[in-house]
Amino acid sequence: MRDVDKGITRRGFITSVGMAGLGSILTLAAGSVAAAESAETSAPAIAAIPKGAKLATRKFGKTDVDVSILSLGGMFNILSNQIMLKKCLDWGLTYWDTADCYENGGSEEGIGMFFEKFPDERKKVFLVTKSDKRDPTGMTELLEQSLKRMKTDHIDLYFIHGVNDIKEITGETKAWMEKAKADKKIKFFGFSAHKNMQTLLVEAAKLGWIDGIMMTYNYRLMQEDKMKAAIEACVKAGIGLTAMKSQGGGPVKTDSEAELKLAGHFIQKGFTQHQAKLKAVWQNPDIASICSQMPSMAILTQNVAAALDNSKLTAADWDALRTYEKETASSYCAGCRHHCESALGRECHVSDLMRCMMYHVSYGDTQLARQTFAQLPSEMRLQLGNMDFAAAERACPRGLSIGQIAREALKTLA
Repeated sequence: MRDVDKGITRRGFITSVGMAGLGSILTLAAGSVAAAESAETSAPAIAAIPKGAKLATRKFGKTDVDVSILSLGGMFNILSNQIMLKKCLDWGLTYWDTADCYENGGSEEGIGMFFEKFPDERKKVFLVTKSDKRDPTGMTELLEQSLKRMKTDHIDLYFIHGVNDIKEITGETKAWMEKAKADKKIKFFGFSAHKNMQTLLVEAAKLGWIDGIMMTYNYRLMQEDKMKAAIEACVKAGIGLTAMKSQGGGPVKTDSEAELKLAGHFIQKGFTQHQAKLKAVWQNPDIASICSQMPSMAILTQNVAAALDNSKLTAADWDALRTYEKETASSYCAGCRHHCESALGRECHVSDLMRCMMYHVSYGDTQLARQTFAQLPSEMRLQLGNMDFAAAERACPRGLSIGQIAREALKTLA
């Protein structure tokens, strides 16, 4: 990592979080702040950011581009939060991520509003958006729409959104990518993935022409041998990697005692458990950036503060995270859909259902959960109440109560 600022000292970090941070964490652990886990957030306490502080940057794969180690996730009302974009640039948070579907297009339109008002700021931003279509014609339509919405002539990194199988990336995809690059409408190309990440990363590395991938990656998954091997394959292939879902939240509420224990450990170190989870990911130098949805100035400030703090997690810190991971393993879906599908003998979208409930339970964002649930195949949604998930539960490496969660989803999200 290349540090572009000395950041916040640990003593300063402790002072700024202080007892207010501890109070927030205890409230969170008690379950009364439902949104505190939302989209890789930190606890609500605000740490002071030194004047002139800038985020560190890392090289993005084989490209010649340095990106900020924290990325602004655009799944919020950017149209009404223009001041946050300005603060991002003030702090050197120049990696902005969005998608054609976020806020029904309002996210891209909000970025376009900012660039229209401050056109010179466009050159500072590493701009990422995504296509929900896979066919060349559809991708072209969505790319043109994104360019128009965001008042820009190019996208720095263009993703296919939510890839489930490497077969979705075809020779036609490569040809489309090459033309879009030749036309200078995109600079780099890749995909995002919420599930089946390890296999997708390994297969993408074999293709030889993927520039970047954004995948679910957190303190839980980064300890697994298959994920370590997948990351290594991408690094060797020169693929730039962006982590998302870095808090490791799941579709089931975690035990309050486990939350309190973890929170107590980290507040004594000068940061919240949520900031610690971000720092865990940053400790892997192969991850270029963490994409975090930061829909408020409080969350943005806390995450920037965590990124500026140069202290590393200690062996005791990692032990605390590992203990918490073991105690709450059955609350988290790792997106390993092949276990569910092999057990049930068909494509069943269990991991997608678990993600819907994660948005509801861990993010506290029921609206997003319902929107995502509505995008699931109608046949599955209609049959959800009668589906037998017993075989999938037996096959689940983490012991998720899939049937119970499915029934709760039907009751809450349908």
